[in-house]
Amino acid sequence: MTESIGRQARAAAAPTTVITAVSPSMGPESIESHYDEALAVPGVLAEIAAGESAGAAAADRADGYVIACFGDPGLDAARELAAGPVVGIAEAAMHTATLLGRGFSVVTTLSRTVGHTWELTRRYGFERACRGVYACEIPVLDLDDPSPETVRVLTEACREAVAKDRCDSVVLGCAGMAPLGPALSQEIGVQVIDGVTAAVKLAESLVALGLRTGKQGEYAAPRPKKYSGLLSEFTI
Repeated sequence: MTESIGRQARAAAAPTTVITAVSPSMGPESIESHYDEALAVPGVLAEIAAGESAGAAAADRADGYVIACFGDPGLDAARELAAGPVVGIAEAAMHTATLLGRGFSVVTTLSRTVGHTWELTRRYGFERACRGVYACEIPVLDLDDPSPETVRVLTEACREAVAKDRCDSVVLGCAGMAPLGPALSQEIGVQVIDGVTAAVKLAESLVALGLRTGKQGEYAAPRPKKYSGLLSEFTI
């Protein structure tokens, strides 16, 4: 799935942009619960730290980051660590949707993630623009190599969202859905936004404009302190 997401990101990126798609060496195989998300964050932060220290020269370090999980796990902490911008795919997709019409709907994976998706709309200020959140009950890993039935179920969920909400666009609530976006748009007749593509283009734009996360307040680098046990390697 990481390779598939990487291909989607490279297809969206400018020719001069180098995309490195990585999956943390620690954490759950997929993120489908609060427990999964909590245990995924250390691995995400380890990859951000690696991107910041890669190579001796500044030119070898990452200019920006995309967190390719719709829960945007570890986004705030990653912004504290990174010199360049960090973009979560949920925030990017919702921002993009608000530029395309008055309202959007989200089609996500399991019903247990619906509440968290609504929470993200409130956090990002898009609750009024979001007209509905629909679960297609497809586990994340089933999207790695989706069967025709998986694609059919996802398509019908998107179609249902448009019919019920009369939304101007549909936001896909999983990075694993990203490769299916163009075909879904053609099938249901409205724009289907995958957060991977949206986040890559937004990150590119921020880097090109020379814009960085503010470091004077909440997103300043963490205060040095000791971490113990399994987290001892995260000591700054």
